[in-house]
Amino acid sequence: MSPFKTSTFFERIPHAITMLFGIIVLVSMLTYIIPAGSYERVVIEGRNTVIPNSYSTIASTPIGILDMFKAIPLGFKAAVEIIFIVLAGGIMFGFMEKSKAVENAVGTLIKNLGVERKNLIIVLMTFIYGLLGVAVGYENNIAMVPIAAVLSLALGGDLILAAGISVGAMTIGFGLSPINPYTVGTGHKLAELSMFSGAWLRSILCFSALSIMAFYNVRYFKKILANPSKSLAKGLDTSNLTLSKSIQEYTISPKNWLVIGIFILGLLAILYGVFNLNWHINELSAVFLIIALLCGLASKMSATTMSETVLKSVALAAPGAFMVGFATTIKVLMEMGNIGDTISYQLSNILEGLPLYASAICMSISQSVINFFIPSGSGQALATLPVMLPLGESLGLTRQITILAFQIGDGLSNLINPTLGGLIAMLSMCRVPIDRWIRFIFPVLITILLLAFLALIVAVATNYS
Repeated sequence: MSPFKTSTFFERIPHAITMLFGIIVLVSMLTYIIPAGSYERVVIEGRNTVIPNSYSTIASTPIGILDMFKAIPLGFKAAVEIIFIVLAGGIMFGFMEKSKAVENAVGTLIKNLGVERKNLIIVLMTFIYGLLGVAVGYENNIAMVPIAAVLSLALGGDLILAAGISVGAMTIGFGLSPINPYTVGTGHKLAELSMFSGAWLRSILCFSALSIMAFYNVRYFKKILANPSKSLAKGLDTSNLTLSKSIQEYTISPKNWLVIGIFILGLLAILYGVFNLNWHINELSAVFLIIALLCGLASKMSATTMSETVLKSVALAAPGAFMVGFATTIKVLMEMGNIGDTISYQLSNILEGLPLYASAICMSISQSVINFFIPSGSGQALATLPVMLPLGESLGLTRQITILAFQIGDGLSNLINPTLGGLIAMLSMCRVPIDRWIRFIFPVLITILLLAFLALIVAVATNYS
């Protein structure tokens, strides 16, 4: 055997900070290479929408060293709402953890279902989190992520498995949701199609993708149980997330039920606000803080204990909050350099002249590339679909196929998108750095992408409309 250990591609993935800084430097360099350009836009119902065939080059705005570093605080400024919801979610979970309600609830759940049904619990929880992504949204579910961490560790898993159960399932569920209002809804509106039409194919694809995620979670769980050295979570901080006693000792006290009830009422209030009162991230952060305060009062914590819990929770959430702002720097640089529209324009030109089936798949791949520069689903729809829809029709693709290709490219690339604040935020709630996450989720992404491309081939073959 060779004394020199060869490292795999995944083991060579740099630290998350290093990776993001490398992308920041790369984007800054690209502003000297890629011509600046822009599409003309019109405001439709309060949103800037691209006018097709309106692209034109503009004066280059290359980014110098000072501007590159200046973009970092501007990134934090642009991401302040997501940064704070990470802190607010951390504070809320800190109070729930301090009250022992989460630990006792998870311990009691496992005791009642039976430790021997660990694999079933992982499958069920993967689909439950996936359903939350389908029906509720993305950042709206951030408060549910730490519960998966406690559950995974209680079953004998690790924090990577917790991220697979929660972040992986919610990202897939949200990204491929047949009723996603940001991608499918906006796309159908732009394409003048019936809202959420063609749901049958999207539903089959979403369920199949969640099944793959559940299978991979169980497979990884079995692997680390058989050989703990295979765990990708070695060295990650699990403080305040592990069970403190044996499963058989767990019960839920009336005080715990009160805290759980406050949490559930808070989630119901969020759902009502999101769907009926047009609530956004700031309102969610406010509800998280109210839940934290009420949990502290219900647990009869002193003012000093509550204050210490706030600071301790912020300390644990701070690295993730930092990563959100740091990642948003890339979006700021794209806007400063005016190269985002140029990338969209050039990718659309590449699609022209391709065979019909290849054009559908390449359209999805191009949306994945664009997603790294425009991580907002609705923002990307408004920026690219006015260009892609007429292009698709000229290639022989129905509008429904173009929107499906867009949804696949946007939704699945979110699994490894370092510029997506919501992904970084939820991974931080599991205390999982994105470099470790990519090592875990990349095989899942490739498998689901192949399945999604097969769905696109079926869509083209059946003239999906």
